[in-house]
Amino acid sequence: MASSEARTRQKKRQRTPNGGVRAALFLALFTCTLRCSECEKPSNIVLILADDQDVYLGGMTPMKKTKALIGDAGATFSNAFTATPLCCPSRSSILTGQYPHNHSVRNNSLDGNCSSPLWQKGPETTAFPVYLSKQHYQTFYAGKYLNQYGKKETGNVGYVPPGWDQWHALMGNSQYYNYTLSVNGKEEQHGDNYEKDYLTDLILNRSLHFLDDRSPQRPFFIMLSPPAPHSPWTAAPQYEKNFTDVKAPRDGSFDKPGKDKHWLLRQPSNPMPSTSLNFLDNAYRKRWQTLLSVDDMVEALVKKLEGLKELNNTYIFYTSDNGYHTGQFSLPIDKRQLYDFDIRIPLMVRGPGIKPQQTLLAPVLNIDLAPTFLDISGLNLSFVNMDGQSFLSQMAPELRNGTARPYFLVEYTGEGHLDPDPACPKLGPGLSQCFPDCVCEDAYNNTYACVRTLAEHNLQYCEFADTESFVEVYNLTSDPHQLENIVKKVDPTLLQAMNQRLIKLQSCEGDSCRATKI
Repeated sequence: MASSEARTRQKKRQRTPNGGVRAALFLALFTCTLRCSECEKPSNIVLILADDQDVYLGGMTPMKKTKALIGDAGATFSNAFTATPLCCPSRSSILTGQYPHNHSVRNNSLDGNCSSPLWQKGPETTAFPVYLSKQHYQTFYAGKYLNQYGKKETGNVGYVPPGWDQWHALMGNSQYYNYTLSVNGKEEQHGDNYEKDYLTDLILNRSLHFLDDRSPQRPFFIMLSPPAPHSPWTAAPQYEKNFTDVKAPRDGSFDKPGKDKHWLLRQPSNPMPSTSLNFLDNAYRKRWQTLLSVDDMVEALVKKLEGLKELNNTYIFYTSDNGYHTGQFSLPIDKRQLYDFDIRIPLMVRGPGIKPQQTLLAPVLNIDLAPTFLDISGLNLSFVNMDGQSFLSQMAPELRNGTARPYFLVEYTGEGHLDPDPACPKLGPGLSQCFPDCVCEDAYNNTYACVRTLAEHNLQYCEFADTESFVEVYNLTSDPHQLENIVKKVDPTLLQAMNQRLIKLQSCEGDSCRATKI
């Protein structure tokens, strides 16, 4: 009997672990579960958005580290475009994934809806960070936001747009020193001390702190928007002597007369005076100098992600809000024009599933960034109202199926002053962004919409909302610099087809903006 009870107790001990064994088993199970959850964690995303960086005129030349660490390590898009070539409406398109005619931001002014109360109550409430936050992403923003952000009429420094967990946004337009930040809704003043205040370095350092303090169990989204290479082109001290012999490129459309182009392009004197040439060359050099700090930013961020063992699970996007010109068609410096130098933008991406050393020809727009981020996060894109489309399938076809768009829209609303410029009375009212020698970079009648095709023909067709109802057409295969407006030489049937596409794109919304046939 006693022997039988002893055997029963021994079997129970064999079947039932003691407290220490139970704890060990629980720990092993917890660790396994944690590892599995980490494996299933959506990928992290980093967006670095330069300000006014061209790709057409060599704007990526100073970015050797960036090209090696992002472009060579992933995909470079050779046909990336902005939906509109101006800071605030372009950035609004990036945030919303919408064409300007749908988010209604027309220019950089409050009257143009830039960061206005109407924007805040409408499109900003459905911008991509709102969706990423719902997907449990930890979100971080630092740098320039929208040109009118932080003004009294837009909620002052205390207003923080929805969806952002950490907010370090510049009040107003690009600056390198002597600026004010909204840091999670609190005002933070900065001076002119390089170590403490240089904005490109500051936003990098704050992103590195965010990475140290974040929760490793949740994915993160970081958006860094440095001021470079926007004016006032203030380089870091160590880079002030770089590129001293560099001049703006003199090829292509440089200092060519715009004799067959819209009214604004027919005004500049040609050839350009030496004062304008010296001015634009100086601007070109200084732009490159400011970009060297952005190049350092990319390197430091990649090294940090590598040290945290997050690099292989992070998509890193590098792009700009619009292109730029320095002397093209005798315009000194600016953007806002329909030509490739202003609408083409750099775009490079590295990340999971993207094979290195890819150069992709499919056209991609800045309105495609938001749906691509949401696609990476795992969100069903049918739940969002965006005009753009995810280009994850272009970069990583093993992860997604998808098709490239055959054509797309570029649109811009010109801005002017009601009174004539005192220095240029002969030009009359309605102009803005005027330089010496009466060269104005914008006007009310610089309002246009273009349809661009790359698949069947490399064509651009543009209509102006001006007193002339002016039309410009370019064959970019035979005329890559857009020197000749061929509107009078093109088959009228083709013109009619392009006109019909343009009409439909100008009123498109959501799915209709992605139609493959119109």
